Amino acid sequence: MDIKATDKEYVMGTYNRFDLLIVAGEGCYCYDEKGKRYTDLTSGIGVNCLGYCDAKWADAVAKQAHTLNHTSNLYYTEPCVKLAKALCERTGAAKLFFANSGAEANEGAIKVARKYSYDKYGSGRNTVITLKNSFHGRTITTLAATGQDVFHNYFFPFTEGFRYVESGNIKALKDEIDDTVCAVMIEFIQGEGGVIAQDKDYVKAVRELCDEKDILLIADEVQTGVGRTGTFLASENYDVKPDITTFAKGLGGGLPIGAVAVYGKLRDVMGFSSHGSTFGGNPVVCAGALEVMDRLDDAFLAEVRKKGDFVRKKLEGAKGIESVSGLGLMIGVKPSEKKASDVVREGINRGVLMLTAKDKIRLLPPLTITEKQLDEALDVLLAILAE
Repeated sequence: MDIKATDKEYVMGTYNRFDLLIVAGEGCYCYDEKGKRYTDLTSGIGVNCLGYCDAKWADAVAKQAHTLNHTSNLYYTEPCVKLAKALCERTGAAKLFFANSGAEANEGAIKVARKYSYDKYGSGRNTVITLKNSFHGRTITTLAATGQDVFHNYFFPFTEGFRYVESGNIKALKDEIDDTVCAVMIEFIQGEGGVIAQDKDYVKAVRELCDEKDILLIADEVQTGVGRTGTFLASENYDVKPDITTFAKGLGGGLPIGAVAVYGKLRDVMGFSSHGSTFGGNPVVCAGALEVMDRLDDAFLAEVRKKGDFVRKKLEGAKGIESVSGLGLMIGVKPSEKKASDVVREGINRGVLMLTAKDKIRLLPPLTITEKQLDEALDVLLAILAE
């Protein structure tokens, strides 16, 4: 079978795929059908946090698949309960809901915020403020929540009840708050928006404003969570506690999962029939996520921070680089001369996989990658930029 031709015939063309067929992977490396090896600095857009086919993770998933693959949420399952307990204990959350993706997790967070406000204040207090340049998903509602006009096309009408303010501008946020606002939703690092980290003082001011107005703070940690920034949650870098945190991507280690964590006063907002998901809390997926949780201890996260520092030190000030942004192993590189998309394409030719984020090269390597492997891949990137 000609995989690429068959894909074009039978799969909707919603992805602008590179001319690369990946057939196998191990650790930070993957291989095409001809056996060529690539160092993957994308980890499936931040999903394969333990790399490709990690042995312990694969064993945990296979064992659960041979034991119980799925049952509905009408019944209890051990992996789901153990994962909820582990996440709550790790983050200080009160309760969780499991979904299948980041977009679903963000939808769940919006529902929690609106129900909390409805229960306490009645109808009409349902507006969610998000930041310009944000990205929260591709469902109709999470597209509406996304603060980029380029995503607000074709699929009208979008869900109502969203406003957008300039990131980092606390006055703009204050000016938009009225008696219809129930929540503010932020990414601590705007990943799709260019790997732009929020200012710490701004985030603290947002938290204080939300407390003052009894407005909920939703943290979209779909990309920044689960160790990506060198702490389990990016919020730890900002010394704030959101009211709601969403997870996805790296949590499953390579299988689809999303989660909504609520804190304190929100623990009992969602009751019977207020939300649901056929596949949420799937035993096989949760078994994989439990292995991820077991691995991301303090020593592991310290290594992530160390490797992130190594990358920034190697790249900052190098020829062809205008700036480096991000935290931990979530890194944006702005070229001074070349187009980011051209650099990524040439990287494939030379055996290194990278991403773009607007005008930047985005690096989201597996958290398990070694410093030596990073060094070798970054040498390729630097060579491309220097030409």
